[in-house]
Formats: sequence, C-alpha cells, structure tokens
Amino acid sequence: MKLHSLVPMLWTNDLDQTVEFYRQMLGFECVNRMEAWALLKKDTIELMLSLPNAHEAFDKIQFTGSFYFRPDDVSQLWQQLKNKVAVVYPLEDFEYGMREFAIRDNNGYILQFGQEI
Repeated sequence: MKLHSLVPMLWTNDLDQTVEFYRQMLGFECVNRMEAWALLKKDTIELMLSLPNAHEAFDKIQFTGSFYFRPDDVSQLWQQLKNKVAVVYPLEDFEYGMREFAIRDNNGYILQFGQEI
C-alpha cells in the first residue's frame, strides 16, 4: 500500500470566516465548496475545512499540536502577517537551524512557519 498525501481537515463553527482567513492571510484558493465543507489549496498544500458533524461533540478545537508550513521566505511572510494575526511567538532563529514563527488562525489552531537558516 502506498500513501499519496495527507490533507488535514479542520473543524470550524464558521466556515465562511475560516475560508476568508486562509485566503486573505495566507493566499489559499478555495477550489471546492459545499454547504458544510471546503477544500483550499496553495501551491502543493491542500487543506479541508468542515463544519462539525453529527457524529462527534464539538465545543472548541481539539487538536493538540500545530501545523508546520515550510515557506520559501519565512522572514517575508512574517513581515506580511505579524500585525494582522494573533502571534504565538515572533520570528526567531533556533539552535536547531531553523528560523520560525507561529500564529493562530481565526479558530485558534496553531500555524507554525519555518525555514532552514
């Protein structure tokens, strides 16, 4: 068996607002949309968004990790986003050889961005 890709599906209570966050802040394009679901794409990255389904209780986000993006110019992206989003930690060079920053999307999910120094 071969796995071809991993596409996160994030639950949200406000699909329209979440689609707009990813479009406006990160340049994603909404390539498919239904009443309770959307598929976003930017370059080679896909992200699905969905209203909560009837099979699981949903009061707040439940994801305990973060989503790690590797842009080609993390410093430029930081300059574009730093005054428009909730910052988890600012642009920083780490001893393990990465320049990174992290923000929260409109739902509270942590989005990290990193580039090798």
